[in-house]
Amino acid sequence: MGAIIDALTELQHEHGWLEDTRLVELAQKLGVPLYRIEGLVSFYPHFRREPPPRVEVALCRDMTCRLAGGRDFLTRARRALATDPSVAVRDASCLGRCDHAPAATINERPVHAGDLVALAELVRRPEEAGPDETTTTARRWASDPYEDQASRYGVLVSLRGEALAADRIVATLEASGLRGMGGAGFPTGLKWKFVRKEAARPKYVVCNADESEPGTFKDRVILDELPHLVLEGMAIAALVVGASEGIVFIRHEYGPEKEKLARAIEEARESGALGPDALGPEKPFDVRIVVSPGGYILGEETALLECLEDNRGEPRNKPPFPGQKGLFGCPTLMNNVETFSYVPLIVKEGAEAWKARGVRGSGGLKFIALSGDVAAPGVYQVPMGTTIGELIERAGGTRDGRPILAIAPGGASSNFLRADAVDAPLDFDALQKRGSMLGSGAVLVVCEGADIVDLVTNVVAFFRNESCGKCVPCRVGTEKAVAILEEAVLGRGKKRHLAVLGELAETLAETSICGLGQVAVAPFLSVLRAFEDDVRARFPED
Repeated sequence: MGAIIDALTELQHEHGWLEDTRLVELAQKLGVPLYRIEGLVSFYPHFRREPPPRVEVALCRDMTCRLAGGRDFLTRARRALATDPSVAVRDASCLGRCDHAPAATINERPVHAGDLVALAELVRRPEEAGPDETTTTARRWASDPYEDQASRYGVLVSLRGEALAADRIVATLEASGLRGMGGAGFPTGLKWKFVRKEAARPKYVVCNADESEPGTFKDRVILDELPHLVLEGMAIAALVVGASEGIVFIRHEYGPEKEKLARAIEEARESGALGPDALGPEKPFDVRIVVSPGGYILGEETALLECLEDNRGEPRNKPPFPGQKGLFGCPTLMNNVETFSYVPLIVKEGAEAWKARGVRGSGGLKFIALSGDVAAPGVYQVPMGTTIGELIERAGGTRDGRPILAIAPGGASSNFLRADAVDAPLDFDALQKRGSMLGSGAVLVVCEGADIVDLVTNVVAFFRNESCGKCVPCRVGTEKAVAILEEAVLGRGKKRHLAVLGELAETLAETSICGLGQVAVAPFLSVLRAFEDDVRARFPED
């Protein structure tokens, strides 16, 4: 499984890049055609075809970092470091460190650059550059049912001897109302029931840890601080659906978190929570980590499966769905990091106790990645139903007390709302009624003084950049939309192009295979609705 991509990743790790002769040798070694390897290398952005510089500085160009002055910071960084030819500075798609905007990596290690002086100092000693610590103090999360490390995996242990454990777990999840926390919001218990009913074997449990949408970084913190809950949730899922193998598919930018997860897997094996008797006597379940070779599109579940099968990460037509025919055509249960992490608590306390943790008629807890113009960006766990305003207050309010202009409540793909959305509850249904969505669990706060047209153009450009290219409407339509919007940012937009953007959005929504194309232009249309006069002023020409 994944032999070609794993081999390419290892080859690049060893040599720094993928030389032609080494690809030929790899093709011969694996017994696959060279064009198969070339097709993968050309598709995945993490693979290099040229030698890397001694020091490569990557600065995020996307939503939150742009709001934090990332474009200007990139320009100044290039100028400041231009005297050393062995140093290269480039822009990069979202690095998942939006709480430290503008985010940066040095030789793929996440760093907190802070300012040019700090960045230059890190460049001088790249071998010492390391991640900004995601855990500065020990935090107690409400979703962790364990007081100490010794008691971890207690829920899984209690289920091993229960004859009807699987049926009870499914019923509990359905009654709890838990929904998928990766963006789609599909009922978790129902998904598990579907996969459980499938007769085909083997079955797989896959954790989607490839969160790559700008503004979204909550799963990164969960992997860093609560990896044991993710693994236990996966093991409970395996018990329910009848799987013996689990995979955590993690984005390559999450190197430090991958190491934390790897240690947690070893600890789980030592304790018996993973291994030959993990689900009971002679009922094995184990988990391995697969590192993404890059691309936001791999967050789409069928594109992720294609990658695991050593194919280009292009979404599949559905149906059939992964629960029916997923990895290698076998039933596959896939949830994201946050969803799995809640399962032990829900199974332990019961559905009613979980629902009681919410407020304003909502049920359960929610991790939220909060970024943008707030005093203390970061990941917060709040009762579902907490208002956006209450969340912002918890983060110390807006930066410098500035008035709010707009809010994106569910990541880059969610519709922007005006400032009065501070009274909106963080809840699937409540935000849908407001014309947006809870989405990927990322709240971006934009204060007055920001150029909202420039910001939303950056969002559409992200989707353009990350399109896999499989769908012609998405591949061509996003390019056209960005070209129109970039002219509008300069005040040179044409009135007739507003209608064109609406038509593009409709076409992409109806014809794109996956959610990327379906929502690519939607954030702009939401800004047009919320700030019509400001937007139309950018389209003055007939």
